[in-house]
Amino acid sequence: MSATANATTTARPEQHLPIAPSILYFGTPVALLATENPDGTPNLAPVSSAWALGYTVVLGIGRESRTVENLDARPELVINLPGPGLWRQVEALAPLTGTDPVPEAKRATYRYEPDKFAAAGLTSQPAETVRPPRVAECRLQLEAVVREMRPGGADGHFRIVECEVLRVHADASVVVPGTQHVDPSAWSPLIYNFRHYHGLAPELGHGFRSETPRGRNSR
Repeated sequence: MSATANATTTARPEQHLPIAPSILYFGTPVALLATENPDGTPNLAPVSSAWALGYTVVLGIGRESRTVENLDARPELVINLPGPGLWRQVEALAPLTGTDPVPEAKRATYRYEPDKFAAAGLTSQPAETVRPPRVAECRLQLEAVVREMRPGGADGHFRIVECEVLRVHADASVVVPGTQHVDPSAWSPLIYNFRHYHGLAPELGHGFRSETPRGRNSR
């Protein structure tokens, strides 16, 4: 059986196993969060726990992170959405922290880096409604403010951050000309799938509420 067929075949009840995976990143989008440090410099951090409903975006962020400290003091950010071609830049950021000294729980795997943009080979771009910068290489950028931040997890080891998006920037290449719509045939998010990076597979269909049912062909 081909890999494609195996991936799309409906599982039989007797094929399911009870398991206890260490993480549940079952195919979630990656975001690069730009926040402002106490000295006015930008911090940039990748996250893989994010979902959106309307213009509300909810993020899951580790408690002992520079991002949480920044948002607690200065609740503005840019949620930059990288495409699959930026996975190496995202991974370059993954072992870095903007906190000095590095928190004890992170010292075995993380190192301090004050200039995250340079370390990942990314370019900062001024935002219009918030102080932190956008990532120029990301074709979708969401300027936002924090509306609520609360502890999450059994021991409060992460923060659930509810944000309101103030402005959306989209590269012209992913916008249906003459509309406010992102073209699904031109845009693909970077997906974090059980700690592996993926892009979207070819489109299977569209939802009944889609406003771009045939992508670029609808024009």
